[in-house]
Amino acid sequence: MSTWVISIFIGGAVFVSLSAIFKINFFADLMEFSASQLSSLWRNLEKYNQQRHEERIKRGNIVRRNEDLFFKYNRLIDNFLRSLNLAIPLETATSLIAILFALIVVVFSIFIGDVTVALIFAVSIMIVMLTWFSRESRVRSVALTEAIADTEDAICPVARDGVLIGIKKVLETDGYIHKSIRPYFVEFVDNCETRGYSFKQAMERLNRQLGSRFNNFAEKAIVFELSERRGMADIFYDIIDQNAVIRQINVKKEEVFKKMNREFLMKTMIVIAFLIFALTLPEFNKFMMSTTAGKFINALCLNVICVSFAWGQALQSSLGLKRQLPKKKVKR
Repeated sequence: MSTWVISIFIGGAVFVSLSAIFKINFFADLMEFSASQLSSLWRNLEKYNQQRHEERIKRGNIVRRNEDLFFKYNRLIDNFLRSLNLAIPLETATSLIAILFALIVVVFSIFIGDVTVALIFAVSIMIVMLTWFSRESRVRSVALTEAIADTEDAICPVARDGVLIGIKKVLETDGYIHKSIRPYFVEFVDNCETRGYSFKQAMERLNRQLGSRFNNFAEKAIVFELSERRGMADIFYDIIDQNAVIRQINVKKEEVFKKMNREFLMKTMIVIAFLIFALTLPEFNKFMMSTTAGKFINALCLNVICVSFAWGQALQSSLGLKRQLPKKKVKR
């Protein structure tokens, strides 16, 4: 052992001395080379992902996709990126997730010594990560939905003289429009008054910025402004009633899901406590921690817990209104 230490010390001293004599910046050059290679690899990956993104958009515009597992995954990641306002293409995010998954498998394989068990552990970690993505996206979506509903409730009563006038009145009062969506309404007013947009064009742009939750109000606002009929302002009061109903149901639903989360957490803690107690037994500890079969069972149990948690979180989404479009009559 001492021979190895002495050899390493002498080799390091010789390497440092030669580097100083010949003015060789080995580590700096190595870091610069590695950075240039990673930068080149990242540019190629972005170019490839951009091509995939364009192909996916074209394919989505031509063919209506069924909601299979890949479609749901794309929608989950896309909603998460939008909720965080990250200008990252879906394909780039998928590539980063794949690289992270591979790194997790490699690291667990080194420490556990079994690729299959490491793969199961990596799947569990990815499930937890995707569940976190879903939860964060849901929380931000709920906050956006509440902000839009509050704004609609403030605009609808003063929209009788015109939607644009009503929005300007609400903007003059701080607190009615949440700061997260207030810039969109300010831009809407500017588009109508100074940028030459028609009301319909400005409202459609505002609708795209706020998402499908704003569809009902946007459509009724366009009809109201284009028709200019007396008494049509009453159509906005349906929106206030719908928002009130959705709030009541969501409050009750949140209570149910909080109870469900507490029960799941308690059951999981009981299972973990039992396993910890069982590991105090020497034979059981040796089987579960040292054998391949025991490691496989541990990874499988962790996977089951993660899948159960993910399934419970997937059910906890904010309630929305889905309007059914009238069916087209088929000519015979």
